[in-house]
Amino acid sequence: MQQPIRVLCVGAGHMGRSHALAYHQLEGFSICGIVTRSAPSREALNAELGGGYDLFGDYYEALATTKPDAVSISTFPDTHADYAIAALEAGCHVFIEKPLAETVEAAERIVAKAVATGRKLVIGYILRHHPSWIKFIEMAQTLGKPLVMRMNLNQQSYGANWNTHKNLMSSISPIVDCGVHYVDVMCQMTRSKPVRVSGIGARLTDELPAGKINYGHLQVTFEDGSVGWYEAGWGPMMSEVAFFVKDVVGPKGCVSIVADKAAAEGNSADVNAHTQTQALKLHHSPLDANGNFVHSDEMIRLDDEPNHDELCSREQEYFLKAIRENIDLSDHMTDAIQSMRIVAAADESFRTGKTVDL
Repeated sequence: MQQPIRVLCVGAGHMGRSHALAYHQLEGFSICGIVTRSAPSREALNAELGGGYDLFGDYYEALATTKPDAVSISTFPDTHADYAIAALEAGCHVFIEKPLAETVEAAERIVAKAVATGRKLVIGYILRHHPSWIKFIEMAQTLGKPLVMRMNLNQQSYGANWNTHKNLMSSISPIVDCGVHYVDVMCQMTRSKPVRVSGIGARLTDELPAGKINYGHLQVTFEDGSVGWYEAGWGPMMSEVAFFVKDVVGPKGCVSIVADKAAAEGNSADVNAHTQTQALKLHHSPLDANGNFVHSDEMIRLDDEPNHDELCSREQEYFLKAIRENIDLSDHMTDAIQSMRIVAAADESFRTGKTVDL
């Protein structure tokens, strides 16, 4: 029987907690330490996991002391590059939350180091492990070209969630942080090269540092003529009307995620609502001689609808599989940089007022 992968968990926020829970429950992993800057947060996570894990306040001390096989990084993006490169240089495999880094250049440095060291690097693109989103992408690829892809995820955050968002936005904007998920989906749907990006943004609160925004919108054009837009806004002022739109149109029809429950409950701050699909609605465009639709719309319901923690567990199962079976992650890493390029270009476009050619 193979020895479990000893993993150092870095960060105990929402994502860090979910990943640590997965490592705690999966037989293939063994947590060798928990690192956070905040003593109460690491102590609370340790207690939730039953206690007994070694706790650290300094990442580099923890890395040197525990000598892990793998490091799981769920911290703010401005720490990602330094933490990941240190782990890779120490011979560790790395799981890292999205976005891969704060800048494209930093993301490229992380990937280059993973390639040079021969270690596995898995980026937390959680939607790649959701059965309904996988089906959504497959169905979009049957609609012909070009595609028109429309997606958003706005969050009416308040209380602790708003404090978390404000801390995150001191490092990165919503359109970058969340946008990488959805432009990654667009890239999978088209499998075409992005060529042009435009972006707009707005600062809707004075509670952010100077120059930071809490609303953004990007438009991306692909080489095959496909186009897509993505919108993200965080804060207590955000509307809960149409906060969840996931819709793809092609010459042969359209497919949409129908999240009636999430929309009806109007709780955009609920992280489970961010991935829930409930059903996929497929519309066919062909008309008969009388101008009527040939086919009725189809509702596709999938039984496998994992919640957020279950999705994180599936991500870690994939991380374990990548290590144990030596999976080639070249495309995975290239795709992560591609999505980073698009959202970074949107941020540049907003700040310069000019469309960015990729």
